[in-house]
Amino acid sequence: MLTAVPFAILAPSEIAEAMKSMFASLAHESLARGEREQGGAMGGSTVVYELRIYHVVPGKIENLVARFRDHTMKLFADHGIKGVAYWTALDEPVKSGTFFYILEHPSREAAAANWKAFQDDPEWKRVKAKSEENGKLVEKIDSTFLTLTDFSPRLG
Repeated sequence: MLTAVPFAILAPSEIAEAMKSMFASLAHESLARGEREQGGAMGGSTVVYELRIYHVVPGKIENLVARFRDHTMKLFADHGIKGVAYWTALDEPVKSGTFFYILEHPSREAAAANWKAFQDDPEWKRVKAKSEENGKLVEKIDSTFLTLTDFSPRLG
């Protein structure tokens, strides 16, 4: 069982590290189901995970969450982008200005191809434009590709 990280005791600079640690546990569960072997069978390609942290324009977090819930997740699926989990923080100052999520990709190459197809999708362009009619939602995006360590704990 995954236990919640008490974000209230973390400084904003420590939250990304806490998310990476929590993600490593989630990723290990996927690998335990055999995805590591699948990746090795695909010509040396390995599953990679992408931690994305969105720094949201003040006052726009609910708009961004709604866009993900109502549109983005479906478009991700249409383009082979697998969402692992999505988070918002519980406490300020991070609560109102940061959105976190983790994606799983078959490989770095697949991630690049899937992101390109997603960004070029006319439906995504329409959704993004409509959601940003009153101004952009995101100021900055941090993206970090991760691979599971061999010592990551298994989830029960």
